Parts: sequence; structure tokens; C-alpha cells
Amino acid sequence: MIRIQGLAKGFVGRDGGTVEALRGVDLDVGAHEFLTVLGPSGCGKTTLLKAVAGLVPWDDGDILVDGVPVRGPGPDRSVVFQNFALLPWATVLDNVAFGLRMRGVGREEREERARALIAAVGLAGFETKLPGELSGGMQQRVGIARALAVRPQVLLMDEPFGAVDEQTRRLLQEELLAIWEEHRPTVVFVTHSMEEAVLLGDRVVLMSARPGRIADIVPVDLPRPRPTDVGALGRSGRYTEITAYLWDRLRAMHAEHRPSPSRRAGAAS
Repeated sequence: MIRIQGLAKGFVGRDGGTVEALRGVDLDVGAHEFLTVLGPSGCGKTTLLKAVAGLVPWDDGDILVDGVPVRGPGPDRSVVFQNFALLPWATVLDNVAFGLRMRGVGREEREERARALIAAVGLAGFETKLPGELSGGMQQRVGIARALAVRPQVLLMDEPFGAVDEQTRRLLQEELLAIWEEHRPTVVFVTHSMEEAVLLGDRVVLMSARPGRIADIVPVDLPRPRPTDVGALGRSGRYTEITAYLWDRLRAMHAEHRPSPSRRAGAAS
């Protein structure tokens, strides 16, 4: 479904030098797979996601979706960001239907599809509300519904639950699992949370510290469909084993890049 080959990306740093964000990334994502991406801060997770979305250029390598090279954004891919990115002047219904309107879908069909997804994310009755009248968790539900309304082959999610409280995060995780089971888009989900990566994913891609590379790919051999109560899943022994393994790998990465005592002392003198 998605094939990434030899992907490399650099940015110009504040000092005018090149900051290498990604180096030699090779990754295949299967059709209908729920892939989660985890790694240290600054390892290029978001850059990788934006490259697949066609939102940023890259320096070397290829990205293909169903064998077609990515040259920019396309109707086969939808993105959900952490900051919601809703139209503040538009109602919930109009926000969810926005992508359909841009694709020329007739009003009756787009509103019918939008209402069904609004109900699926638990917001039936809020169709006429504006984003400013909603909580953060409710706004993110609107963002997810909007992304799914265009029926994308690929759903790209960049820490979509990072700005909400823990209780809301759990509820959104459960709703996302239920929606994915019904619609089965291919999902690439970036997160800082080991727990979230394991709860949601079929596989967890562990990226190295910058420059970002694939350090490990960990299968999540937990049953599908996942329990609607993600808390119960989080108490399973296998879940604990996988998250412990991921933490050991991440902790080792941090240790490798931590300045030695002598270097810290030299910097302070």
C-alpha cells in the first residue's frame, strides 16, 4: 500500500548549516494496516508523516501509494493534526462536509455522509455548533470525522490526541479503534506514547534519534478487534511486555545521546 525507499530529508538550521532530519528510511505499510510510529523527540516522525502526505519535499528516495509516486497532496490521503485545524466560522456539519464540498459532492450526499460520521464519533446533536463552542476532545472528533468523510485510502495522524486530557484521550482511542474496524483505512499514526502505540497498532515502528532511521519494527500480537475498553487491554500481560521492550529501546537511545559527565562539566565551565 505505502512503500518508502531510501527517504532522506534535511533542513537549513538557524546557523545556516544543514540539519539532517531523516536518513535512509525504508518502510512498507500494508493495506488496511494500523501502523504506529514512535521515537525520541526530534527524530523526524512528523517530517516522515508530512512527506507521505505530500506536504513537504524530500531530498532523496521515493514514496509510493499503491504504486503511484507521491508528488504532493492527493485525495487518497487525509491528515489529522494535533491542533485540530477546523474552520472557526463553520458549523460542525460544514467542517465535516468541507472536503466533500471541495470534491464537488452534492449537498444532500455530503450532508448525509457527514451526519453519519458525526454520529459515529459521538457528536450527534452538535451539527450546528461552531468549533469555539466545543471542548478540545470534541474538536478532535470533528477533525477525525472530516478526515474520514472523503473516504481516504490512507489516514495520516500526527499525535491527534496529544492536546487532550487523559480521560478524553482514552475515549478517543476507543472511538478511533471502532471507526477503523468499520472503515479499515490504512493508518499511519505518530505518537510520543508507548502505551498508545501498542494499544492501537498492528506494528510499532521505532525511529532512532536524529537523523531519523528505522531502528526497530515491533509486531503487536494482540487480538483484533481490540476490546472496546482500552484500559482492560492495557492490563494484559502481553501489552505490558511490548511496552516494556519499547521503553528499554527508547531509554537506550536517550543514554547514547546523553552528554557524558565530563562534557557537561566542560559546557558549564
